Amino acid sequence: MRIAVSGSIATDHLLVFPGRFTEQLIKERLERVSLSFLADRLDVRRGGVGANIAFGLGLLGLEPILIGAAGVDFAEYGAWLRAHGVDTSEVRVSESLHTARFVCTTDEDLNQIATFYAGAMAEAQRIDLAAVAERTGAPPLVLVGADEPAAMLRHTATAHRLGIPVAADPSQQLARLDRDQVRRLVDGARWLFTNEYEAALLLERTGWTREQVMGRIGTWITTLGEAGVALARSGRPVLRIPAVPTADVADPTGAGDAFRAGFLAGTAWDWPQEQAARLGCALATTALESVGTQDYKLSPSDLITRVEQTYGDDRARAMEPRLARVP
Repeated sequence: MRIAVSGSIATDHLLVFPGRFTEQLIKERLERVSLSFLADRLDVRRGGVGANIAFGLGLLGLEPILIGAAGVDFAEYGAWLRAHGVDTSEVRVSESLHTARFVCTTDEDLNQIATFYAGAMAEAQRIDLAAVAERTGAPPLVLVGADEPAAMLRHTATAHRLGIPVAADPSQQLARLDRDQVRRLVDGARWLFTNEYEAALLLERTGWTREQVMGRIGTWITTLGEAGVALARSGRPVLRIPAVPTADVADPTGAGDAFRAGFLAGTAWDWPQEQAARLGCALATTALESVGTQDYKLSPSDLITRVEQTYGDDRARAMEPRLARVP
């Protein structure tokens, strides 16, 4: 069950400035700012929602097909993903542009100055999902994650035309997309992923009521942070799955992507959605305990223990035969 994951591939450069930005600003000179901040820490991390979700699926042994655009500097990143079970053969590598990059400096008050360079991500719209399906076989589902907007729309339309179930995950791009674009991404999706804020933003962007959205999709999965996740299906009560608790939160970035990987893995294994969501919550907590979106380690026995402690012995035993086969 080789899930196709489309979405951004990026590198994050995170710097820390041991001072306050506001102390460097001169009120009377704000119309012409020329500043340089000497940072004392730099973290370079692999990222991008498409790559993050594919990484989690790779750890679970599903050999996902990553669909996205990367740059001339992708060789090392691509080797990392392949070493962790991701098929990168369908990644478009630009001949001239660099991989998308997020450069962010944070001061001691947690103020941030950031720049996002789209780079090669702009070429994602040239990827033809139909051609990918011809080369690799039609996937059982395709996740359409945050990416160059034209690429998201093209992949969604192609998947519907080919009869491939779509998991819509517009996330960070909701703020940029217009009403018609968001409607086209959502309409007909088998699964819709948002967090709580994005759920409200999606309703504002589409102009639809929650009931109207539910009439156009299969299941709406809303992540709620420490409160877990809600699964909404038209005509049925909302199912709420509690989060797997931890006292060792190291970095919240990427936990949502890890949840999606766990949920989609369970879906590929034909698990009930509630069971898939429990695995997603366990994987999200594993990611929370590591710094970096692709730096967590996966242990099947640890996942089973987390599920047992949070959801009970019966739920853990139901997962154990499948998770025992995870490499």
